[in-house]
This record gives sequence, structure tokens and C-alpha cells, in this order.
Amino acid sequence: MSATSSQDRPDSTPVLPPFADEARWGYRRSLASRVAVLSTLAVGLAVAFVAAGAYVTVRLQLQSSLDESLVARAEAAAKGQVLVQITQDYDIPSWALGAGDVRIAFVRSDGMSRFLDRDDRLRLAEPEVAVAAGSQPQSLRTVRVGETYYRVIAVPTPTEGIALVIAQSLESQRQTLNRLGLVCLVLGLAGVVTAGFSGWAVARNGLRPVRRLTADVERIGRTEDLTTLPVEGDDEVARLARAFNQMLTSLAASRDRQRRLVADAGHELRTPLTSLRTNIDLLTQVGSQAEGAAELPEGARAELMDDVRAQIEELTTLVGDLVELARDEPLSHVVATVELHELLDEAVARVRRRAPRISFEVTTQPWFVEGEAGAIERALTNLLDNAAKWSPAGGSVRVALTAGTVTVDDEGPGIDAADLPHVFERFYRSSESRALPGSGLGLAIVAQVAERHSGSVRAGRAPSGGTRMTFWLPGASGPKPATAPAGALGAL
Repeated sequence: MSATSSQDRPDSTPVLPPFADEARWGYRRSLASRVAVLSTLAVGLAVAFVAAGAYVTVRLQLQSSLDESLVARAEAAAKGQVLVQITQDYDIPSWALGAGDVRIAFVRSDGMSRFLDRDDRLRLAEPEVAVAAGSQPQSLRTVRVGETYYRVIAVPTPTEGIALVIAQSLESQRQTLNRLGLVCLVLGLAGVVTAGFSGWAVARNGLRPVRRLTADVERIGRTEDLTTLPVEGDDEVARLARAFNQMLTSLAASRDRQRRLVADAGHELRTPLTSLRTNIDLLTQVGSQAEGAAELPEGARAELMDDVRAQIEELTTLVGDLVELARDEPLSHVVATVELHELLDEAVARVRRRAPRISFEVTTQPWFVEGEAGAIERALTNLLDNAAKWSPAGGSVRVALTAGTVTVDDEGPGIDAADLPHVFERFYRSSESRALPGSGLGLAIVAQVAERHSGSVRAGRAPSGGTRMTFWLPGASGPKPATAPAGALGAL
């Protein structure tokens, strides 16, 4: 008969550890109930420890007091020679000696014992015999007779070979301890119940800000209203609310940037797409075989095709810029040591091919940074393209790299003071640049690359009257940075 594993049975369910249900039960409970239960348990344990400590302390104190009293009474009685002589000849009840619940006996060294009240149910043993024989100075122990416990002490008497035994009943002490235990139990239960109600009330009132914050978060999840929440106080809940407000602010800013990027991208894409569609429609109509269709001169057709290629190139560049700007996160590509001076030389060579009528004067010093080579090269190319676009034909662009700072000076008209604060914004174009090609994303990409590499970029006035762009990245003049640039590791 073969056994079937639980995996072969379609209705089998995984067996959880025995503590898993208890843990899930605890997390299924509300925070207020957990606080109330924990406070009740804490108070219950505290009351139990206090009650047990009081009970043990009182018991030990009563025991100590009884032992001291027995020792004093036994030693005082044993010193009286008359008591020994009388009790050897006569039977005297213990109550007549003023002992009450005390039983008195004499034990000899041969083990024979004699109780004054003729009740010998209390059996004396070796400890008392040893005291009578003189081998022990005294003995003190507890003896049980039926349901009654006795505290028994034995001391030697002046008569050799005889010891005096006094047995004190512990019944009154037991009753006192029972009453004390009952009082501790009642008060402990009352304290636990009171602590339970108090803990529940404190939890309900103390967690009211948490419930209010939870309701606000749920409302934001339903309505997507990213308005910050009111914060009162300076406790943990207030800190949580402030952190949540910071998250809301960042989320709202991110959503606004996304909406603005989508709106601006749609606006910028519409122009080249419309022009491209118009040119394609014109080429289609001219190239149709329909009777009476007009034909374009060869030069006009070539010019139209060049225009289409330029628009496709502009559209491709715009899409690439949008993709680059959409990467609004730390560097995720391969980060390595980058030779900034080599990247600058490559960018200058590329822009020279694009703008053959512009001369470039380049001065570089070795500089090494930790970052993404492709992004840095794109930022340098955008800076040079911007300078070449604004420089007049036959003009000169001066490029210098010193201690990680790339300075690009052109001979253009310069940037108006009103436009300086906005030149690195996405899709921003001054009134003079609207007639020129471009989407207004090049300098925004430069600013983003600088920020992601813990650097900076700024625009100003060049000594020649044109524009000066200053692009700085942290690094070192050696092949490897001596130390990691401040903040660069976090950004990368």
C-alpha cells in the first residue's frame, strides 16, 4: 500500500507552524486592542509579583517572629529546675502553663519522651534525641500531625540527658496567611480589571491621531487629492504626518513635472509632425500618376527631401531628449572613471562637423570623474551645439577645461538678463530663439546631468559679449579620484 504525499493531493493545504496562527491572530487584532491587552498583562504581572512578594515577605516575617519567640520561651523554661522536677512527678496540662496552643514535652537521651498533656501523637525523632544527648545545642523544625503543622524546638535542660521540647501550632499563622492571600487575590483581580479598562481608554484616546491620519490617507487614496495634512504637536504621530506631507509634496511635484513634460512634449512634437506630414503629402501628390498632376523641378524636389530629412532628424533628436529627461532618477547605467578631457575633445570634433563655419579654440587639462560617460558626453555636446548655434558665421567658440570646470564662450548676442533664470528650464525658448531650430531641451539635459553627477552649470556673460556657459563636475586630476566626490556616491 503506497503512501500519497500531500503534494499529490489536489485538496491538500500547507501545514503552518503551530505559532503561525497565534502570530496572525495577534496582527489581525486592532492596535488599540493590542495596547489594551499588553497593558493589562503588564499590570497583571506587576500585581502578581507584588502580591507574591508581599505574601512571601509576611510569611517569612511571621516564621522568623515565631522562631524567635519559641527559642526565648524554651530557653527561659529550660533554665527553671523546679519545672523539671514538677513535670517529672506530675502531669500538668499545657494550658495550665499559659501556653495555649503550645504542647510541652521532655525527651531523654534514650529516646523516651513524655508530653505534659498525655497526647503523644506528636512523634519526636532524632533531632530532639540528639539535643537530649548533648550532641546538638538545639533543634528547630516543622512537624505535621494530621492536618495540623507544629513548629518544634528542643533545648537541653540543667538535668543531664533530658531536653525540653515546645511545639507551637501553626494554625493561627496559616489562617492569617490565607486571609492575606485572599486579600491579595481580590485586590489583584480588581487591579487587573481596572488596568484593562484604563488601557483600553488610553489606547482609544492615544490612537485617535493615528485613526485620523489613517482616514486622511484613505481619503487621499480615493480622491488623489495631494493636499498636505494639518500637523499638530511634536510627537511620533506628528513626525509621521510631517514625513507623509513631505512624500505628498514630492509626489505632487513629480506629478506636475510629468504633466508639464507630457503637455510640452505634445506641443513640441506637433510642429515637426505637422510639417513632416505636409511635406510627405506634397511629395505624394506630386509623385502620383494622376492625369494633370504637377511636377516639381528637380531642385525643389531635392530641397523638399532635405527638409523632410531635417524634420525627421529634429524629431529623432526631440524624442531622444524627451527620453533622457524622463530618466528622473539616479544613474542606473554603468558608472566608471571618465576622462573628461577626452570626452570634451570628442564632443568638439563632433560639433565641428555639424558647424563647419565655426572655429573652435580648445584648451584642456586632464580631469577624471566618476560617472556615466554617455550622459556627460551628451551634456558637453549640447553646450557646444548651443554655442555654435548662436555664434555668427566665421565666429569662434572658445572652450577651456581647468580643474573640472568646462567654460564655453561664444560670440553671439548673449542672453538677456530676463532670460538668464530660465535658460535651463525644459522647453524654455527666448523670443529670439523661436525662429531657430531646437526644442529647448538641450540645456535642460545639461542641468540634469550636472545635478545627477553632483556638479553644477550656470550661464553668464562672456568677455567678448556673448554667452559663457560654465559646467563643473567633481573629480581629480589623476587617473583615479583620491577620494569619492562629496555626494557623488549617493547620486550615482
